[in-house]
Amino acid sequence: MKPIHATLERWFPEKRLFLRSDTETRFIRLSSETQLVAWAGSTIVVGWTIVATAILLMDSIGAGNFRAQAQRDQMTYEQRLNILSSDRDNRAAEAASAHARFEMALEQISIMQSELLATEEKRRELETGLEVVQTTLRTTMKAREEARQQVAMLTATGDDGTPLSMPDEAVGTVNLLASALAETAAERDQIADDAGMAIEQAAEMQLELRLLQERNDQIFRQLEEAMLVSVEPLDNVFRAAGMNPDTLIEQVRRGYSGTGGPLAPIEFTAATGEPDPDSLRANAILASMDRINLYRIAADKLPIAMPVRSNYRLTSGFGQRWGRLHAGTDFAGPVGTPIHAAADGVVVKAGWESSYGRLITIRHDFGLETRYAHLNTIDVRVGQRVSRGDRIGAMGNSGRSTGPHLHYEVRVNGNPVNPMTYIRAGQNVF
Repeated sequence: MKPIHATLERWFPEKRLFLRSDTETRFIRLSSETQLVAWAGSTIVVGWTIVATAILLMDSIGAGNFRAQAQRDQMTYEQRLNILSSDRDNRAAEAASAHARFEMALEQISIMQSELLATEEKRRELETGLEVVQTTLRTTMKAREEARQQVAMLTATGDDGTPLSMPDEAVGTVNLLASALAETAAERDQIADDAGMAIEQAAEMQLELRLLQERNDQIFRQLEEAMLVSVEPLDNVFRAAGMNPDTLIEQVRRGYSGTGGPLAPIEFTAATGEPDPDSLRANAILASMDRINLYRIAADKLPIAMPVRSNYRLTSGFGQRWGRLHAGTDFAGPVGTPIHAAADGVVVKAGWESSYGRLITIRHDFGLETRYAHLNTIDVRVGQRVSRGDRIGAMGNSGRSTGPHLHYEVRVNGNPVNPMTYIRAGQNVF
């Protein structure tokens, strides 16, 4: 102890603080150990003050940068939404225009087919008439030959060289046959000309029909490619969300069973009575368009909207966290930030729920359910029907929470799925 005391004496020599009054004088003895403790305490206080000040300055700078970054992100997000909305409107307009062109092409095909069938029928009638005329002509020519033979016999000279006279009846018959023969020949020539013109018209109609079919085939291919590009991403979105697209479509169709309108099936038949190939392709395209329409109806009931519309920060996503499944997505923000319903539905829970704190649970169609946890206030009641975008509460820090944030869950038939699957679908697809 003596060496330590000697060292302290060298750095902190003993001091006395005198206090004098009118009647007496007192002093306070400051030993080396006391001075060391006072110095250490003062050093700790000063150091803590410096560190705390630095932390406050860094938080202030970081908060300013975060607000600026959040504003930039919000502007980028809004621009992206505007671009997606414009693209969606353009695609809808293109689909409507393509459908109008498609209906016009089908109408032209129907008219051309009717004209071609009429021309073919006329050609067959002309061919039949030509055969009748030819038969009549052969009969007439045969009768003419017989008449010529009779005339030759009647005009032949007798045994004495005297020419025989022709009866008036025979002369009339010959003239009648000659006249009928001339008329028949003229009719034959006219029918032959008409048949040739009909054949030429039929060939021209077939060429025009073939060109029209080639154009329609190109339109069909473009529409089929557009339907393929549009339907497949929607199928993938619903499969990624844990839902069977076919089952979903059937549920929507049962709820919306109306038929008719622009998507009514097209019925054309070929001359053989079999379904027209173009009609089959057209109905397949209409079925794809109907499927897209049903997907859009389903999307109106899916939780694809953002529950937080003000400035926020994603602090934790869906997946494993600390060895357990984190069944939702966390959006951090100030206490009191408005929380909105992600889709139409009915409130089935609105109150305190253990580690969730203040919790709102909304039940939607197709076995879907959304949960909003750690709220500060609840603005809805059990049994209330809400619409997408309605304010249902405010962000808080209730329950097992390390800071103000919203814990947002989406469940399909009770099983948790990644909420961002629906949110990204709403931003990028719908």
